[in-house]
Amino acid sequence: MMMRTTSEHRCFGGVQGFYRHASEVIGAPMRFSVYRPPQAVQGQGPVPVLFFLAGLTCTEETFMMKGGAQRYAAEHGVILVAPDTSARNTGIAGAKDAWDFGEGAGFYLDATQAPWEQSFRMESYIVGELLPLVLKYSGARGGKVGVFGHSMGGHGALTLALRHPEVFHSVSAFAPITSPSQCPWGQKAFSAYLGGDRETWRAHDASQLMAARTTALLPRILIDQGLDDQYLQTQLMPEQFEAACEKAGQPLTLRCHEGYDHNYYFISSFMQDHLAFHAEQLQQR
Repeated sequence: MMMRTTSEHRCFGGVQGFYRHASEVIGAPMRFSVYRPPQAVQGQGPVPVLFFLAGLTCTEETFMMKGGAQRYAAEHGVILVAPDTSARNTGIAGAKDAWDFGEGAGFYLDATQAPWEQSFRMESYIVGELLPLVLKYSGARGGKVGVFGHSMGGHGALTLALRHPEVFHSVSAFAPITSPSQCPWGQKAFSAYLGGDRETWRAHDASQLMAARTTALLPRILIDQGLDDQYLQTQLMPEQFEAACEKAGQPLTLRCHEGYDHNYYFISSFMQDHLAFHAEQLQQR
């Protein structure tokens, strides 16, 4: 799995890079970005790696350009990885017709329904292909991997952490879609990607996955949510995940912020806290 460098830029003593490779899982070229902090660039030993999963309409560039995370990743010595949000130029009819479905809206799962099942396999791509690629080329430490995300990517971070606890050892989210089975965004995507049997949706719904647990997954999960978020009541429903965590005995810090909405101004405002949170959790392993 060779990767091709699109561009690299010096950033806070480290290197911000954008890359492309031919994905065997997706069956098409995929793009991703990696920030290597000074500790990795200078070969000071393997460092933790932290995946960020972006939201609807975003690409592998969005978080790296808008999140303001590199400064804190350099401070803590953490590699940042941001994949694209779906396969691109798939040729599937309707894949580019809507902003909240299809290309740019892969929902970080493996589709099971035609025609999506061939190219929309973001779960297998991230866990089974991109992570090994990053570990091979970036100097990341395989036993110290975390994941966080925003909106659709917050959904992805929570569900991937719940589904792959052997892979991800810390998790947080900004304004995540916590109950996709109960919101319009999730229902639209799940109906097409997974089919009409709602029982199959449970395996990709963070609130239902957590509610099915009988023990805590991690020492703590961190979620930040803006109270002026236009999608709070109709799409995000953090109270559902909060109740599921309480049922499972999972420690959760859910912080709600007056005046903040759903965009990267909100995300960047609390990025420092999330990088410190993951650095602490991953260093304990």
